This record gives sequence, structure tokens and C-alpha cells, in this order.
Amino acid sequence: MRTLWRSAGLWCWIAALAWPLGAQPDDLLMRIWNGVQKAQTEHASGCGKIVETRTSKLLAKPMVFRGKFCADGMDRFALEYTEPDPIRIRFNRDYLNVTTGGGKHTEAIEVGSKVRQTQAYFSREKSIENLKKNFAIQVREDGGLYEMKLVPSSARFRRRLNYVILKLAKENFLLRSLEIDGTSGVNSVFAIDITSLDAKIPPSTFEVYRPR
Repeated sequence: MRTLWRSAGLWCWIAALAWPLGAQPDDLLMRIWNGVQKAQTEHASGCGKIVETRTSKLLAKPMVFRGKFCADGMDRFALEYTEPDPIRIRFNRDYLNVTTGGGKHTEAIEVGSKVRQTQAYFSREKSIENLKKNFAIQVREDGGLYEMKLVPSSARFRRRLNYVILKLAKENFLLRSLEIDGTSGVNSVFAIDITSLDAKIPPSTFEVYRPR
């Protein structure tokens, strides 16, 4: 589940593809980046369905997790898997809760400072420069999607990631798919179907346990 949390942190932005390794035209990259920034300002919240397909050399066959999610800004996130086993993940500002065992077991992890560092790194005015500094970025158009592939070029990210691939809908720049290939040998592909935007989400959706 920590692998899942690392990917969830990246998807707010924030199978190798046969893309050329040369430099990409900045105009397409900036079109995508500006579209993502605009979408983030236009939509305060969103909910939908998610399917994670996880593969590894240690797994006899892919594991498929199905569930639903809601996000409210950059500070609150809830993900609940119903298949194959119930797992609930909630992030609310400083704390991440991972609940398993049919609700009997909850692990509370204090992650606020790390999350704020990541948000500052990827969401401020120099965020695109930060990406270019630490990743080789490859972008292309494919039908109704924009695809962005990030391959770490700095040791800071190479320790954990082989690559990240994001697929965004052209019409609204919302995330449709996220693939994370980790150095641990685990590959996770998240298919994302956003079913509602800007609806009022009950505060209880994001309630977390905070150890005293």
C-alpha cells in the first residue's frame, strides 16, 4: 500500500512505450502543462472510479484492484478499494490512514511535511523547470489523449522510479491513466474514470485518525 500512496502523490500532477528519446517540442509540452494548471484552478473537487492493475515478476498473474475515489483540492484524498479485498486510504492534510481487515486495522502515517514539499516542488511557478531538471520528458498526442512520459534523470528520483506515464483527456486535461514503474519491480497502471466534478463532498469522506 505504500507503493499506492507514492503513486497517489504523483497523480495529483501531477510497459515502456516506443517513443523517441530526443528532445520534445516545448510548445506541445507547454500546451499540456498550461492545460493541467488551468484544470486544477477550474475544478475544486472530483470523484470517480479507479482500476489498478499491478504486475511484478514475483506475481504469477496481475493483481487487479477496483474501487472509487474522491479528491478535494490538494489536501484531501480518499480511495476505497472494494475488490479483491476492502482497503480504504484517506489523506487529510497531515495524515494518511490505511485501513484493512474490514475496518479493524488502521495505520496512521504522518506525511504532511513531505506532501507540502512535493506540492511546493510541483505546483509553484517554477514547477515546469523543476520537472525538466529532474526528468527527461517525452510528450505526444494519441487520438483524444495527450501522453506524457517522465524518465528520472536525477538520483533523487532514480532510486524509486524507472518511469511515470500520464494520459490526459484532450478536451479538459483531466487525468485518465497513470502508470508507475518502480525500481522495486512493481508496475502499477491506474485507469481513472472521473464521474463527477465540483460536487459537494461530505466532510466525513476525508475523516482520518490522528494519533495523539
